Amino acid sequence: MKKLFLNLALVLALVVSVTSCRETKEGADNAADAVENAAEEAGDAIEEAAEATGDAIEEAADEVEEAVDSMGDDMEEGANKMKADAEDAMNDTKDAVNDAADKMKAEVENH
Repeated sequence: MKKLFLNLALVLALVVSVTSCRETKEGADNAADAVENAAEEAGDAIEEAAEATGDAIEEAADEVEEAVDSMGDDMEEGANKMKADAEDAMNDTKDAVNDAADKMKAEVENH
């Protein structure tokens, strides 16, 4: 009888051991699948982030180019205004000098 209980205990230990190994293997397979899925999702996220970054850089470059063009136009417009103002100031100065010269002539002639 003692041998019967020992044999039953041995068989029970083998069954538990085999079942435990099978569950461990299934758990390892599930873990491997989960790791693979996580890696694929991370790869997809990295790819999407890279595309978004590239788009943002391209948009920023376009905006900088537009700003530079606008600044160039503004500078040209400002230079043209300064030139026109300088020409007006020169003409006003020339007219003032001519008026002063005419007044001096008139005074010299009257004396």
